[in-house]
Amino acid sequence: MELREAIKSDLHGIVEIYNEVIANSTAIYTEHPVSLDYWAALLEARREQNYPVIVAASDNQVLGFTSFGDFRAWPCYRYTVEHAVHVRADQRGRGLGRRLLEALVPRAMALDKHVLIAGIDASNAISIKLHLRLGFEAVAHLREVGRKFDRWLDLVFMQRMLRT
Repeated sequence: MELREAIKSDLHGIVEIYNEVIANSTAIYTEHPVSLDYWAALLEARREQNYPVIVAASDNQVLGFTSFGDFRAWPCYRYTVEHAVHVRADQRGRGLGRRLLEALVPRAMALDKHVLIAGIDASNAISIKLHLRLGFEAVAHLREVGRKFDRWLDLVFMQRMLRT
């Protein structure tokens, strides 16, 4: 298994993972699957910003991916990025999410980012625990800000300071 920058041929695997997460969990607050074109445009946009899209791959199969983007569009937030990390269903629980997230942190630091943000569904105890282990702290709990699967969802914001 290798961790590397995503290439166009990885997009099908990324979309497959992303859409499975949308369909079966509250980790992504949308109900509609995304297209290959959506991810192709996102990959290009991240490259233009020099932001990473990292995949975990084995035998040309995408097992998981991570990336970050701007936290908010206003210029004074330029030192803060928000990340996502998703792992293929049959690969979860094997430490892959941790390895992906650990690979993302030095990329953020190399771009002189100051804070890494995670927006996590409050019921996702596994993700919250992972982030705590990697030096994130819970800084906000937003109640009933999302709605999916016919229920209200709470969002927890966690952050990790990259430089003190």
